[in-house]
Amino acid sequence: MVFGDWLTRWACYTPDKVALIEDATGRRLTYREFNRRANRLASALRSGLGVNHGDRVAVLAHNCNEIFELLFAVGKIGAILVPLNHRLATSELAAILADCEPKVVVVGPEFVDHVGELGLPVDTAIVPLEAHHPWTDYEALLELGMDEMPAGGSVSLDDPVLILYTSGTTGKPKGAMLTHGTLTWNAVNTEVGWDLRHDDVTLTHTPLFHTGGLNALSTPLLHRGGTVILMRSFDAERSLALIARERCTVIFAVPTMFQMMLNAPNFASSDLSSVRFFITGGSPCPVPLIEAYASRGVVFKQGYGLTEAGPNCFTLDAKDAVRKAGSVGFPNFYQEVLVVDEQGRAVRPGEVGELLIRGPHVFKGYWRNPEATAASLQNGWLHTGDLVRRDEEGYYAIVDRKKDMYISGGENVYPAEVERLLHGHPSIHEAAIIAVPDEKWGEVGRAVVVLKPGAKLTLEQVISFLDGKTARYKLPKSVCFVDALPRNSTGKVQKQVLRRQHVPALV
Repeated sequence: MVFGDWLTRWACYTPDKVALIEDATGRRLTYREFNRRANRLASALRSGLGVNHGDRVAVLAHNCNEIFELLFAVGKIGAILVPLNHRLATSELAAILADCEPKVVVVGPEFVDHVGELGLPVDTAIVPLEAHHPWTDYEALLELGMDEMPAGGSVSLDDPVLILYTSGTTGKPKGAMLTHGTLTWNAVNTEVGWDLRHDDVTLTHTPLFHTGGLNALSTPLLHRGGTVILMRSFDAERSLALIARERCTVIFAVPTMFQMMLNAPNFASSDLSSVRFFITGGSPCPVPLIEAYASRGVVFKQGYGLTEAGPNCFTLDAKDAVRKAGSVGFPNFYQEVLVVDEQGRAVRPGEVGELLIRGPHVFKGYWRNPEATAASLQNGWLHTGDLVRRDEEGYYAIVDRKKDMYISGGENVYPAEVERLLHGHPSIHEAAIIAVPDEKWGEVGRAVVVLKPGAKLTLEQVISFLDGKTARYKLPKSVCFVDALPRNSTGKVQKQVLRRQHVPALV
């Protein structure tokens, strides 16, 4: 029972149940039609374009039903889908395509005129989603396929079905290989841990080139036989309207998106009564944001995961959403975790250490990058690079990225802890802490702050607000006020950009 078989089963069990809804066009696909189109595409890719076991198929497009059709189609024939980040520069896309060497590239209408700039080999098949001379378009390709998949070839749970390139915040993007087993066990962990139901409806407004869009709720709900609504791109007001209209029950988004929804003019009046829970991940979530959603009477939880582990790794029960705000709860069902110090020794409750994860939902490795794979996967454990703390009750909390920690006067400082405090200031919209060199202490913190409209603050006022809330060695020694924080395509603050911009000279 591999990834491509999920649709086959649901097409038998609930053929008339709606699986996908595309907001931009209003198209609705039942499980029967979804499976038929995936079968036709799979057989056409194999017989018409020569896509075989292990071959890569790339897609460059905004969120649409066809991306999921492609994912299940390659899953049926043992090929591999590579969703491309359409926000990247042409040179960055060209580098990724040169690395993964796709046999086929499926292109959305907004990008088809730029295909010639990507440096693709002449024998790469180009398939536009809409008719475009001189290529065979997507619907014409489906006409070449068959409604039922013929026998041929074997696919195992250990075969890659998806390559997701990391955002590259620490250097050159790496292609994380997610297998049929990775996606299956991530789905099972999510269903068990988050109590997903057959009648659940989710709104996917995060991009499908990111694991949050594909695998936080979308693929687990398709495994469960639920319904996924696709937004072409995120719009806060539209998201709230869709949640109410389609009676969405479970919603994932990154903290920035939830903040934008909170600030939307229709937030207070939106009907959220259908929502069983909101869940966020991708970066630390300010506690005031969690409390703001809780004040609307809905459950709002923080999760944790990473591309290389499914990505759903922890579960926080609804009853603990407010009491344990800021915690990610307990490890999901089918996985093991360790929290270790620099010497690889397990730390005690209350101490900070690096999170290690082991389980069937962990990725296979990085595409054509054995060095990075060996550094990440050691003795069966995935070294996440994330620092966590487990309290006396056993609840886990994400402290910071290991690479963002700095040492000031011999003391470890975790910027995310200070950032969470700054987010509680009534004049601060968002903030980030970076380390700058200091002759006395080695390194000290610098706050990069975005103020709310009309607000004014000084360094002294920032320090006064923090004083008494945290140790004095953690207090920033300087502050820069900016209009916005640089973020990557998944909403994470780009600390390396902030360092380039604000480390050279003290203010």
